Amino acid sequence: MANSSSITHFLLLPFPGTRQLQLLHFCLFLAIYLVALLGNGLIIATIAWDHHLHTPMYFFLLNLVLFDLGSISTTVPKSMANSLRDSQVISYAGCVLQVLFFILFVTAEFSLLTIMSYDRYVAICRPLHYETLLGSRVCVHMAGGAWACGVLNALLHTANTFSLPLCQDNALEQFFCEIPQILKLSCSTSYLRELWLIVGSSCLTSLCFVLIVVSYVQIFRAVLRIPSQQGQHKTFATCLPHLAVVSLFLSTVIFAYLKPSFISSPSLDLLLSVLYSVVPPAVNPLIYSLRNQELKNALRKLFGHF
Repeated sequence: MANSSSITHFLLLPFPGTRQLQLLHFCLFLAIYLVALLGNGLIIATIAWDHHLHTPMYFFLLNLVLFDLGSISTTVPKSMANSLRDSQVISYAGCVLQVLFFILFVTAEFSLLTIMSYDRYVAICRPLHYETLLGSRVCVHMAGGAWACGVLNALLHTANTFSLPLCQDNALEQFFCEIPQILKLSCSTSYLRELWLIVGSSCLTSLCFVLIVVSYVQIFRAVLRIPSQQGQHKTFATCLPHLAVVSLFLSTVIFAYLKPSFISSPSLDLLLSVLYSVVPPAVNPLIYSLRNQELKNALRKLFGHF
């Protein structure tokens, strides 16, 4: 048994196949990464440039975009570099940073999605109190709370995980450093400390999920009371992008971590990890821009300006 501090590096699970398939993986990840950078970058530029978008909804969207860029930039570049060099190695420090920043951005993103559901609730159910309940200072504090939740959760999990004694084996069955894979290397029952932290995080996640559900129950009730069908569709359309992002985020994460053990395999786990860690940051900008007429008009003005 060796303490984790005596390990100098970890071995990441490579994408299976020949050298040609590894290069194909590099090209595929590069394309997804560039799409994520372009899509999220355009949203950042548009919101910053158009003063009509300086509202609470777009302020929260701006933070969501930053979380998406952070999470995909934490995992994908290293995986691409390893495929290009035909390597599996990630340094100990690099693994610590991957765990820290990935948990930070994922935790903060789900916290922010909960806040965004509250924003939609106030906008639809209590429109006359919108500016009072979601003033600029309140929005900054709420976004800061999402960042703080991410930082605190990431520090707790990272410090606890890398203080565990690990076995001699340093191979992780994942394309990036992930806590469940690191826990498999633990040689003692001290990993139960991390399991308790995971249980605590799961309870907080469940609370956020309940708050989102309660917000949308109230929203649906308010929308159904609108007399015209056109008004119902127009009002509900403002919620569709957020609902789609929440559904994509939760469905991929839940299936990745709560799938039955009998259907688990290294290849399936690898595919699911790509679905919840790589795909959402690239798809989210498309989801928000397709159904958002304000954002599409601002994008047209931005391109027309240049």
